[in-house]
Amino acid sequence: MTDKLHEPSGRTPAHPLRWRILGFLGVAQLMLIVDVTVVAIALPHIEADLDLSRQAMTWTVSAYTLTFGGLMLIGGRTADLIGAKRVVLAGLLIFTAASLATGLAGSGGMLLGGRVAQGLGAALLSPSALSLVVGLFEGDERNRALGVWSALGGGGAALGVLLGGALTAGPGWPWVFYVNVPIGLVIVVALARMLPRQDVPGPRPRLDLLGALLVTASSGALIYAFIRAGDDGWLTSATGWLVLLAAAGYLAFVTRQKTARSPMMDISLLVRRPVATGTFLILMATALMIAVFFLGTFYFQHAEGYGALRTGLLFLPVAVATMAGAGLTGRAIGTAGPRRLAVAGLVTAAIGMAVPTLSMQPVTVVVGTAIAGAGTGAMFVVASATALGQVAPHESGIASGIVSTFHEFGASIGAAVISSVAAASLTGDTLDGFSDGFVLAAVAAAVGALASAALTPGRPATA
Repeated sequence: MTDKLHEPSGRTPAHPLRWRILGFLGVAQLMLIVDVTVVAIALPHIEADLDLSRQAMTWTVSAYTLTFGGLMLIGGRTADLIGAKRVVLAGLLIFTAASLATGLAGSGGMLLGGRVAQGLGAALLSPSALSLVVGLFEGDERNRALGVWSALGGGGAALGVLLGGALTAGPGWPWVFYVNVPIGLVIVVALARMLPRQDVPGPRPRLDLLGALLVTASSGALIYAFIRAGDDGWLTSATGWLVLLAAAGYLAFVTRQKTARSPMMDISLLVRRPVATGTFLILMATALMIAVFFLGTFYFQHAEGYGALRTGLLFLPVAVATMAGAGLTGRAIGTAGPRRLAVAGLVTAAIGMAVPTLSMQPVTVVVGTAIAGAGTGAMFVVASATALGQVAPHESGIASGIVSTFHEFGASIGAAVISSVAAASLTGDTLDGFSDGFVLAAVAAAVGALASAALTPGRPATA
């Protein structure tokens, strides 16, 4: 039948509305990415209104990204089992309702609860939407679609800061969450009508909820260790025990996946060179992206005393550079190959992160973060195309879930580490913490460039 996503032969038909569907799915993904960074610029205002500590401020970012990433594999697996269309619509509805509840929050506990619920909706929506994109397009067209997807996601991070500044300075910080409600409802109605009907053949085994609990709890322990380190120190026994607990949890997760009757993910996917490289690159790109926005927004508002709107406008060059980097890479990856572009993206990000350390001034922060944004935008495209370019149709949901999981874990780790390294500047009136944060990000990007030169496949990532 022509209204199905996959024909009986397994071949993907050219759906006549595929580019329009990509547009709506892209806007939905944009909401999820915006909600990572839109909060960053509103944090000083949320902190004042709800009397949040530094750790609570960090959790306002990490609670969303940790739930988002920790349950992502469940979202991808569910898309494979019951069909991506159903999971996309369910995730959108949950995310939209949670956004309303978060905007209404009157305490830190309610705020964090709403962020967790948003993360749940995002965990269902993101991998299933990416699975649809992979299934709707083939060959070079798939690479172009992934380029559009990555440009929206990368640019959305910077757009979140700009939008957050406008809304926080205007109607107030609750509107950074309220704005999702009408957009989400429109997308639900549009996708319910346009998405093709899917038949999911074969038995439907149970979801591995224990596996999801293990990976989420382990990641939570690791993030908590990083956040505590900013107050208690990096070499304390508490930090060490939390890291060991996280490592034990990850080991238990791997064991569970090898023995479960219906595992959350196929561990063997992670040892495939393209998937392993793609997950590494997506984690690095997102951690660096969060470092840019966390350091930049607090520097402008705390150190320089700029308002939310002015701060948001200063990130407009970052948004343009990120989308430009993603767009150019999406067009070039078929001929240049992923290795060269991955190294180029990380080197560019390292250079950009190093610029503010030369002279911590507003102009150097703007220029440096824009350069870094171009590099991370390129990395997002290389990561997606490398990890997903050659997966089989029946693996697209779980492979998308793996990539998206590491995307959100990168955000969680980036926020926790940068918050701890820059703690002196976040709670005091010194610039040393901001400078240390940019140095760490530059070094991490440079080391990542060396690793990607050795790990990334040299041939073009084509389907």
